[in-house]
Amino acid sequence: QTPDAVQRLRNLLNGPTPQIIRVGVRNKGCAGLSYHLEYVDEPGKFDEVVQQDGIQVLIDSKALFSIIGSEMDWKEDQLSSKFVFKNPNIKDACGCGESFNVAS
Repeated sequence: QTPDAVQRLRNLLNGPTPQIIRVGVRNKGCAGLSYHLEYVDEPGKFDEVVQQDGIQVLIDSKALFSIIGSEMDWKEDQLSSKFVFKNPNIKDACGCGESFNVAS
C-alpha cells in the first residue's frame, strides 16, 4: 500500500461507521478478471489479513494468487477517486484497463 492508500484506509477506519476493505477479484471483461472491493465490518472465515502501518486490509482467499505482490494506491483527479493496483502478475489486460489476466 502506498502512503496515499494507507491514509485513505485510515480515514475509512476512523469514520463514524468504521469499515475494513476486502479485496477480491471477479470474472469480468474481455481479459477475464477485475478487482472487486467491498467494505465489511469484520474478516470473513477464509480472508487473509494484511497489516501495514496499523491498517488492516482483507484479501479474499480465492483472489490471493491473482493479486499477491500487488501494490494498492489511492488516486484522485477531477473525474474520479479510487483505489488502483500495480500488479506484477498481470500477463494480459484489456485495452480499457478494466480487466486483466494472470495466466501464462
